[in-house]
Amino acid sequence: MKKMKKLVVGNWKMNPQSLEEARDLASSVKRAIARIKKTQVVLCPPFVYLSPLSGKVGGGFFLGAQDANSLALGSYTGEVSYSQLYQFGVRFVILGHSERRNPSTGEGETDELINKKIKSVIFGGMTAIVCVGEAVRDQSGEYFGFIKNQITSALKDVSKKSADRLVIAYEPIWAVGAKESMNPRDLHEMSIFIKKVLKDLYGVFSADVRVLYGGDADRVNADSLVRDGNVSGLLVGRESLRAQDFIEMIKLIEEI
Repeated sequence: MKKMKKLVVGNWKMNPQSLEEARDLASSVKRAIARIKKTQVVLCPPFVYLSPLSGKVGGGFFLGAQDANSLALGSYTGEVSYSQLYQFGVRFVILGHSERRNPSTGEGETDELINKKIKSVIFGGMTAIVCVGEAVRDQSGEYFGFIKNQITSALKDVSKKSADRLVIAYEPIWAVGAKESMNPRDLHEMSIFIKKVLKDLYGVFSADVRVLYGGDADRVNADSLVRDGNVSGLLVGRESLRAQDFIEMIKLIEEI
């Protein structure tokens, strides 16, 4: 079986301020990873920058979207459909991010809606980066059941043959913006658990499903999180907007 490449995803969220900044950042990253062979790099800018940046894809450098509507077209003001993204070079889509799940500050996305989006994105020939993560890490370990439910709900009716179009991004909400990232030993335990859930879903675990970590990852802890945390890469937020720091993270992961 061919070994899957590691994966580093930069989630720009609602940044940067200008198209010029977006182009400069994408160009810097692409130039720096020209010799990267074992790691794929995905940049996920706001929708408005996808078209201008589409000409930069190639090699191990990909464009991703931060969301997608599950319907191909229709009267849905402000939405962007999964079927419209592929033509702009989008090959990955972040789905189920905690900021969109949040009913207070986001869209209040439900597990059912996220499941629909995942199936549509896969149908559209793209890879779904499925975000999961608990808000609280209780001592009784109930968060394991929460993560299992998020994964099984998200992947309902998603066939085993689609496994190579899936990435699970574990992003514990309590670690986002924290002073320290998750302990690599605890991450290793969660990675094993997530892979077991996938094995239970599909009969045998498919090595095609990569598990990433997100949550205060930076150039200082990137190596230990991936190496000791037993994950295939990182979902990076604010650090992906700092070209040199993000590039250093990619190079560190390439060496693992």
